[in-house]
Amino acid sequence: MLHKLNVLLGRWMPILTPISVITGVVAAGLLDSWGFIVPWAFAFMTFAGSLNSNFKMLHHTISHPLPILLALTVLHVITPLWAWEIGHFFFPDDPLTVTGFTLAVVIPTGITSMIWVTMNKGSVPLALAIILIDTMLSPIIVPFSLSVLAGSVVEMNFFDVMNGLVWMIVVPSLLGMAVNEWLKSDRSINISQKLAPFSKMTLLAVIAINSSVVSPFLRNIDLKFLQILGTVLLIVLSGYLFSWVIAVLWKQKKENVITLIFTGGMRNISAGAVLAVNFFPPQVAVPVVICMLFQQLLAAFHGYLITLVYEKSVFRKRSVVHEK
Repeated sequence: MLHKLNVLLGRWMPILTPISVITGVVAAGLLDSWGFIVPWAFAFMTFAGSLNSNFKMLHHTISHPLPILLALTVLHVITPLWAWEIGHFFFPDDPLTVTGFTLAVVIPTGITSMIWVTMNKGSVPLALAIILIDTMLSPIIVPFSLSVLAGSVVEMNFFDVMNGLVWMIVVPSLLGMAVNEWLKSDRSINISQKLAPFSKMTLLAVIAINSSVVSPFLRNIDLKFLQILGTVLLIVLSGYLFSWVIAVLWKQKKENVITLIFTGGMRNISAGAVLAVNFFPPQVAVPVVICMLFQQLLAAFHGYLITLVYEKSVFRKRSVVHEK
């Protein structure tokens, strides 16, 4: 029953994801009070995903750093420069909005990328390594990038960021890998498969809760807001596509390609929203928060594309071989 539910949820994620976003926006008043469960939900999803990995896999990933370097290049060089150029092209006389576009893509990769990597059979150890390294470097990279691209200097509370990272990613990941070592891979993977549908349902709940943050910014929709909406969609979509193209050009294996797509396309929007609200005028926060609308939707869309490109093509090849 759990397997059938997991397959059903996986098939309908591209539809359930936007429904969760809309639910979060519409029911913002009801969901605001549930924000305290998000860190625990992240921890559960990370633990469930890490059950398929062990310490040998993580060590192997870190000792082969090329995919990590490719991810960091997309995250902090290619996409930020692209966002800055696109922002100036569409909003040449609005430096605050351009700063918002830039801030939205210089923040570290999103923790939820780990969940999408797990669901789409990417490399969990590689995703974990990218998230850890990128978050640890973020107190240096984010202020530097903003000072170069936006002419602004911000401070980031390193200890708050690291504390959240430790309890949402590091501890549950280590626990998951320890369980894998203790129970051996077969039993651990069996537990992971049983937890998979609950992990997907938890992700939908987290998307709804986080999307409730967007609600206040949708009260006054005008032409400029729609222009910002379209520009953010283009920028977020580009992050996924840049990652996919670079991974293929560098001839990465399928698991690494999938991992780079999601870690390169997603950002820690919650951290970006905190930075925007605390260190910039409100206008800067608008593009950052709008990213929340598209990030999960495009993650679901690319999960569908990955299925078409890899699983369906593999199935067709097997059919041809069988016919021969």
